[in-house]
Amino acid sequence: MTTTDTASLRNPWAVSDPRVPDALRDAEITQLRLIYDSSNYVFLADLDHPDLGPGLGVYKPERGEQPLHDFPYGTLYEREVAAYEASRLLGWDVIPPTVERDGEHGIGSIQLFIEHDPAEHYFALREGDQFDEQLVRMAAFDLIANNADRKGGHILRSEDDRLWGIDNGLCFNSVQKLRTVIWDYSGTELPAPWLEDIRRFRACVSGADEESAPLRDRLADYELDALMNRCDALLSHPVLPEMYPYRCVPWPLI
Repeated sequence: MTTTDTASLRNPWAVSDPRVPDALRDAEITQLRLIYDSSNYVFLADLDHPDLGPGLGVYKPERGEQPLHDFPYGTLYEREVAAYEASRLLGWDVIPPTVERDGEHGIGSIQLFIEHDPAEHYFALREGDQFDEQLVRMAAFDLIANNADRKGGHILRSEDDRLWGIDNGLCFNSVQKLRTVIWDYSGTELPAPWLEDIRRFRACVSGADEESAPLRDRLADYELDALMNRCDALLSHPVLPEMYPYRCVPWPLI
């Protein structure tokens, strides 16, 4: 096993390819390379699939998670999957395809690796206005998911200028935990079509529709109740909040 820097890596698998989620589950993992500077054990997975050929994923095994006092042990990989499922159900596609699968180090999550320039973190992306709409959408998603760790380096720009949120393991706590760097858009009102997405999402999850099962199966009932409450709060006041007087930014910022 080797360590690796993910800068300048190329991934032949396209994020828009509908076959990718199944391929992430089924592909052979031919090599794991440890990604350094992570709080938990994270691996770049070299994949090989009979239809898609070689590709890259990010594998986070349950066994490599560090215990936290405010999240149940062994659930971070499930929250990674739940974040993708929430993004998919909303129709917002802000989280790369992420699935549960077994690997060399046991059960965990594997997410499609997004080609990116590490220098283009949030604090660089916010300088222009071309990404404003996507960043507002990311902020709204993190509010719904109660993301406790949206660092600047957790927002990646792919080659088609789409922004993707990664490292979503600290989401869906039932207690208010929002910690994010995306505060520049406080006071922004969410557009009506997004509110319809949230209403549809809420109805799907609260009604236990089959399509929402991959999300519901990964969260406790009290966490789902809190998720519905956050949706209700945003629908009743569809404006991105101001910074809180208590800890509301992650550390480090990038």
